[in-house]
Amino acid sequence: MPRLSDTMTEGVVAKWHAKLGDTVTEGKLLAEIETDKATMDFEAFPGQEGVLLHIGVQEGQTAPVDSILAILGAAGEDISSLISGASAAPAAPASAAPAAPAPAAPAVEPAVAAPAAAPAAAPAPVEAHGPAASADGRVKASPLARSLANELGVNLATLSGTGDGGRITKRDVELAAASPVSAPTGAAAHSPAISYPSSGFTDTPISQMRKTIAKRLAESKFTAPHFYLTIAVDMSAAAAARAEINAAGDVKISFNDLVVKSVAKALKKHPAVNSSWMGESVRTNYDVHVGVAVAVEDGLLVPVVRHADAKGLAEISSEVRSFAQKAKDKKLQPSDWAGNTFTISNLGMFGIEEFTAIINPPDAAILAVGGIQDVPVVKNGAVVPGQVMKMTLSCDHRVIDGATGAAFLNTVKGYLERPLSLIL
Repeated sequence: MPRLSDTMTEGVVAKWHAKLGDTVTEGKLLAEIETDKATMDFEAFPGQEGVLLHIGVQEGQTAPVDSILAILGAAGEDISSLISGASAAPAAPASAAPAAPAPAAPAVEPAVAAPAAAPAAAPAPVEAHGPAASADGRVKASPLARSLANELGVNLATLSGTGDGGRITKRDVELAAASPVSAPTGAAAHSPAISYPSSGFTDTPISQMRKTIAKRLAESKFTAPHFYLTIAVDMSAAAAARAEINAAGDVKISFNDLVVKSVAKALKKHPAVNSSWMGESVRTNYDVHVGVAVAVEDGLLVPVVRHADAKGLAEISSEVRSFAQKAKDKKLQPSDWAGNTFTISNLGMFGIEEFTAIINPPDAAILAVGGIQDVPVVKNGAVVPGQVMKMTLSCDHRVIDGATGAAFLNTVKGYLERPLSLIL
C-alpha cells in the first residue's frame, strides 16, 4: 500500500484496474486508492514489473501503508512465503465509500491531515447458492459489501460479483440497491419502492476524507482559540476592472482571483498573519502559499497557489482553474495541496452573504468570502447604487491579535477597492 500523501496512514482500494494474471509494466494503472485527502490513481512505479500473482486488498477494503497491496512476479512463481509473512497485518474492511468528485467549487472548511479508519463489523457469512456462491455454498463477498448489503436490504445470493473470482464488491451492492429489480431481504422485501421514505433514517458510511475533515477541523476548532473579524468591501472598481480585463484578454479572471492576489500581497505586508502556531514557538513564513478550498462530492480539498504574491492575475486564474479541473478528474497530487500558509474559502457564488470558516492547520487564519450584493451606499454625501462584498477573517488568537487581523483585512480591502494597485 503506497503512501500517497504525507499524512496517509492507511488506504482503501476503491477499484482494481488490473486482474490476476495481467502483465504489469511501468506506468500501468493498477488501482484507485482512497486516501485521507482524495481518491487517486495508483500506477506501477519504475521497477514494479511482472505478472500480477496476488491481490492482497480487495475493493472496498482498507490496509495500512506498506502492507501488501499486491504481489508481482514471474508466472508460476511460488509466493506462499510472502503471503504468509503478510498475515500479521491483514486488510480490514473500511466504512468508506469511494469518493466520486463533483464539479469543484470553493467550500467552507478545508480538509487536512489523516485519521485512522475504524474497521466496520462484518455480518455473519450468508449461506446461498446464487451466482456468487462458492462450492461450499458461501457467498463470496467483501466484508464491506456484506455490511452494506445488510444495511440496504440487498440479498447477496441474487447478485453476480464483478470482483476477483466473482467476489461481490461494495459497488455491486450499490448498483443492486439502486436497481428497481433488485431483490432486498427481510422487511425491505415487502415495502413498495418510494423516492423519499416517510419516516426513519439512513446511515451513510463515512469516507476516509470525511473522517479527516471531522477529526482535523474539530481539533482546530476546539484547540485554537478562534475570533472573527468582518469587513465590507466596495467592489464597484474591482467589477469594472475585471470586466475590462476580461473583454481585452484571452484569460478570464474571476472575483476570487482578485481576492487571492489581494490576500497574497497583504500577507507580505503583514507577516504575522502568514504564521503558524508550533506549540513552543510561532513560525513566521517567508513564502506566501495561498490555499483555495475546493469542494468535491465527498468533502473538500485545498490546492495551494504557491508564491501567489509573485504571480500575476492571469497566472493565478489559470492555476486555480487547472486545480478545479484536476479535482473534478481526480488528478490532484499530494504536492498540489501541501504547504499552505493561509487559506481562502469562498461561498459567494452560492449566494452566501457572509459566514465564518474554521482555520485550516497549520495556518493561523482563514478568510471567508461572501457574495457581492447590490446595495445602496453613501458616496460623497449621496446615496448611490453600490456593490458590496463581506469578508470574515477567522484568527488563531495564540498567533494573531485583533489589531493585527484588522490591519490585514483593511489592506486586503484597499487592494480590492483600488484594483490597479494589484499590478504594481
